[in-house]
Amino acid sequence: MAKRIPSNTLFKIIFHIVLWTVWIGLPIINSSDNERAYRFSIAIIPVTLTNIPLFLINSEWLVPHIFKKRGIPAYLFSLLGLIVSFAIFQMFLKEWVIPCDLLRRHYDMFWAFIPVIFVTAISTGYAFITLLLEQEKTRQQEQEERLKSELSFLRSQISPHFIFNILNSIVYLIRSKSSNAEPVTIKLSELMRYMLYESGDIYVPLEKEVEYLKNYVDLQKIRFEEDVDIRLDIQGTAGPQLIEPMLMIPFVENAFKHGVGMVLKPVIDIQLVISDKSLFFAVKNKVSGEATEDKDSASGIGLRNVQRRLELLYPDRHELKISKDEEWFLVTLKLNSLA
Repeated sequence: MAKRIPSNTLFKIIFHIVLWTVWIGLPIINSSDNERAYRFSIAIIPVTLTNIPLFLINSEWLVPHIFKKRGIPAYLFSLLGLIVSFAIFQMFLKEWVIPCDLLRRHYDMFWAFIPVIFVTAISTGYAFITLLLEQEKTRQQEQEERLKSELSFLRSQISPHFIFNILNSIVYLIRSKSSNAEPVTIKLSELMRYMLYESGDIYVPLEKEVEYLKNYVDLQKIRFEEDVDIRLDIQGTAGPQLIEPMLMIPFVENAFKHGVGMVLKPVIDIQLVISDKSLFFAVKNKVSGEATEDKDSASGIGLRNVQRRLELLYPDRHELKISKDEEWFLVTLKLNSLA
């Protein structure tokens, strides 16, 4: 399989082909009705071709190396030397390759400098535009790397916190000699398999994330049995739409963390509505009427992390609302323009 040419390299190749085709061909076309001018345009082609190394020396060496590393004075001094050298070289080359009857000696010095200066001006503009584009590309790559690092850090915080909570549940079931200890362990292994082998990607198919959500809820139903009223309502069909992994679970985990225990008749109500390019997700849990402190120092870490991930990955495509009254704690999330 042929190796693909990078887009910036392809642009440079096309630019030079167009530039030098026009530079050489246009005088020939314009002078086709004048025999003397036509012969001069053909004869001067070897001189014109020397503008190519002039262009490349300035754009590929002087600007990226002299200007970028040594500054403007060193660049201007080098550029002046380049212009003078090529002007003198082209002047002598004209006398060697152009027939005597076509030479215009009183214009030689003038016409030796004008094309060189013009080519230098074009190459300088081209070089600085290319330099700015490369700097912008580098900046975007650095920003993407920072984004990946931050997302990786956020996910590394969420996963151990989640596992810690479930392991506590398994320990409780084992100590109480519950027959649910084994099915809960199996469910946990399925969840961990997803976390280890699927959620490492930037995006995952929505159907896998929904399946993960179902497994999580099933695990909690096994854990709490009839002690907690757990409701899960999923409308629409989850398909190949792409979504950030582990995006909905922190809200559900938070509901179980704070919606059971000291709450009278606890209820966890989860709703997911899926369309082709968007989804609506809502989680609400009953809360205790008495003011309570966080259960541990890590409380709320999942909510903070998922809020940050939404800001990074869905900056203009999400709407997150968190509200609380005397009876309910409610989180709603709308995601638009799913991939």
